[in-house]
Amino acid sequence: MKNALRLTTLALLMQLGGLAMAAQPQSGLDLKGYDKTVRPQDDLFRAANGHWLSTTEIPADKSSYGAFHLLADLSDKRARSIIEDLSKKKAQGGTVEQKIGDYYAAYMNTAAIDKAGLAPIKPLLDSIAAIQTRAQLATWLGAQTGVVDTPVPLGIEADYQDPTINRLQTWQGGLGLPDRDYYLKKEDERLAKARAAYVDYLQTLAKAAGIADPAGSAQRVLALEERLAEVQWDKVALRDPQKTYNPMTPAELAQKAPGFDWNAFFTAASLPGLDKLSASQPSYLTGAARILGEAPLEDLKLYLSFRAIDANATTLPKVYRDAHFQFHGAALTGAKSPLPRWQQAVGNVNGALGEAVGEVYVKRYFPAADKARMLQLVNNLLASYKESIDKLSWMTPATKAQAQDKLSKYMVKIGYPDVWRDYGALEVKAGDPVGNNLRAASFEWKRQAAKASKPVDRREWLMTPQTVNAYYNPTLNEIVFPAAILQPPFYNTKADDAVNYGAIGAVIGHEISHGFDDQGSQFDGDGKLRNWWTDDDRKAFDAIGAKLVAQYEGYEPIPGKHLNGKLTLGENIADLSGLQIAYKAYLRSLGGKPAPVIDGYTGEQRFFMGWSQAWREKAREERKLQLLTIDPHSPPEFRANGAAVNHDGFHEAFKTKPGDKMFKPSEDRIRIW
Repeated sequence: MKNALRLTTLALLMQLGGLAMAAQPQSGLDLKGYDKTVRPQDDLFRAANGHWLSTTEIPADKSSYGAFHLLADLSDKRARSIIEDLSKKKAQGGTVEQKIGDYYAAYMNTAAIDKAGLAPIKPLLDSIAAIQTRAQLATWLGAQTGVVDTPVPLGIEADYQDPTINRLQTWQGGLGLPDRDYYLKKEDERLAKARAAYVDYLQTLAKAAGIADPAGSAQRVLALEERLAEVQWDKVALRDPQKTYNPMTPAELAQKAPGFDWNAFFTAASLPGLDKLSASQPSYLTGAARILGEAPLEDLKLYLSFRAIDANATTLPKVYRDAHFQFHGAALTGAKSPLPRWQQAVGNVNGALGEAVGEVYVKRYFPAADKARMLQLVNNLLASYKESIDKLSWMTPATKAQAQDKLSKYMVKIGYPDVWRDYGALEVKAGDPVGNNLRAASFEWKRQAAKASKPVDRREWLMTPQTVNAYYNPTLNEIVFPAAILQPPFYNTKADDAVNYGAIGAVIGHEISHGFDDQGSQFDGDGKLRNWWTDDDRKAFDAIGAKLVAQYEGYEPIPGKHLNGKLTLGENIADLSGLQIAYKAYLRSLGGKPAPVIDGYTGEQRFFMGWSQAWREKAREERKLQLLTIDPHSPPEFRANGAAVNHDGFHEAFKTKPGDKMFKPSEDRIRIW
């Protein structure tokens, strides 16, 4: 389940680009990537990145490209080395080395996969064919939680009102296309093209699997998914924690969403005797239950067969793998070729045994000194945030005291977890890639289900150390920075402080700020969903947010497609606030002394050029469309320019004036934290 609240991440699009591509010893800026014909006062993003943008080709296996991808590729290469080294050991059965080695080798052996045909997935397909009643349908859906994307995904999160206890949450799901808009906005030509590609994909799968009437079957599945899409919430509504927190008992859910055997569903999902849950989208559950109770059983079984094949297509013969890429890769993201098989295999192993790989990763690539330096940086940013709260002009003392209390309770996690995950109960078989994937998914869900209604383990991580990303978790009030992001180009010990504060400093500030964005600010320092604001302060904050919504909705990344300012509000607040805090922290680091001029730029100018190069990235149009529809992050150039245009330090550093394209009068600048 993808809970929009749980992982307020730095990115789908945190593409910190360029600093490592042509790093200069003087500053750490990539001077060769500049476009000298563009002034920072007119377009900061293109001034810092224009030459790179015009001369760099997106690799065929990528839908977008920047140094984030370079760093992710580096992390994958390191993980591959670890996996292959572990595979060479003559490991006994049941050891983590055996599991990693066999998992990777099975996925890599495409010749054996091609030879096996559909046989490995036949038991799963047979289990669908055997469904004869609605109760059996509910049991099958519950048993496949986490294994196949079904209409009612489940997840375990801290209870919003009692964040010391884990609570089952339902979510909405079961669509083959990325979002409800792909089904419902029929007038949109780009989305219609993606929808047609999906129908082609379903037909290809049907022909390969011997499903009768491929064209008719595809249309039946599309029609069923469209019914699900019609009752789903839009992405903006999903961001509201007040709306998505709906505690109830299973009996109360059965009353609100009749027509579906919830007891059979939860029992099969390893949740017998469930006492309480949160229905994240109650009206969706009512609608989904009605559809599952009314739609022809044969249509539902056909739909589930396609979902099962799609979920396992990369470990099925070539015709399925190729069709999977043509839809998920080429049609939806614009990629020209799949990722190399080894890289797909690494992702597969990371998904199943990620912390086992991560434990070796940090021993090899993340020395203790790096963790200590990062902790110092984080503490510096937190101190700057504390000062900033004290100086807010729009917030009253009572709310400031609550904000300071929350900030003082931040939990900081850097590099890797203190306690590593136990994979002892996961069975991995040599030469069984489909079975390994199914068992790994089932193992992970049962691990999650076992936590329901039990105390939260605050030591747990939601990302592996080798993940190039970061996140804020509001119910634990924590900021988390995996090891893989804490290296060049995000943090370069050889680079000038100004550039590092513009890059990793803004990353840290971004995650700190998520605790005070439009979502995170609804949780207190203990992670409880509680209004700790005075009414006037909340109105003032919402008014500032409304200005930010209006600013970003003026941006048009694709002709005819404007940004959704409400969807991206939280990330835009975090970008702007993080940049403001990082800048203050940089000035603090100078100790009152002026920064030297390096590469022709003052320290303040280098800070903003570093920030801009941090967002260096280019993307194919299909990927832009996908992200504009589903992603709460703004496209990189608007993240770079959109935050800087509101920053007093940017205007002072570059002496902007009326007539400059990025000039914004002081009285119109949006200032938050």
